[in-house]
Amino acid sequence: MITATAVDRHVEQLFDVLRRLHSALTEARIEYRVIGGMAIFLQISERNHDAARLTRDVDVAVDRKDLERITRAVEAFGFRYRHVAGVDMLVDAKEPKARSAVHLVFIGEKVRREYLEPVPDFSKATVTIEGILLAPVADLVRMKLTSFRLIDKVHLLDLDSVGLITPEIEQALPEALRSRLEQVRKEERQSTGAE
Repeated sequence: MITATAVDRHVEQLFDVLRRLHSALTEARIEYRVIGGMAIFLQISERNHDAARLTRDVDVAVDRKDLERITRAVEAFGFRYRHVAGVDMLVDAKEPKARSAVHLVFIGEKVRREYLEPVPDFSKATVTIEGILLAPVADLVRMKLTSFRLIDKVHLLDLDSVGLITPEIEQALPEALRSRLEQVRKEERQSTGAE
């Protein structure tokens, strides 16, 4: 039987992971930014809660030079560092599944060799009421346009639908990324018959 309780549990688990991670990194004075689907969810939720989509995990941008400190800092908060199949992650010590792990990406480095741009350096964070540091929308847009998978396109459309991709953000994009943004918008217009 399907229940809404499963969704509630997932949301509780995600936010528990996020709170513990924030506490660990803050206590150790380690700079970070929440990125990916969780950051998109929180940014959109602030503007229009009904337009926000859940995500399955937490992605965080950190500085590679802090990796050893991160590994030590998170242990007391129930995480263990793992490097699996080329991916750096923090898994819950109680339930060490890669799918539900905190995935780490490193500022100034490309996540994949073929990506157009590296992960942006730390910009001024958007800070939630709880003090959690999110990548600003401009950085999220750049990262989503760089990875450019189907989920990234959906996230871009979601950001655009609530007015978070401003003309200033768009104008600051390099031509290759601006072209991808227009492609996403064009595909959306075609799929909805608006073109």
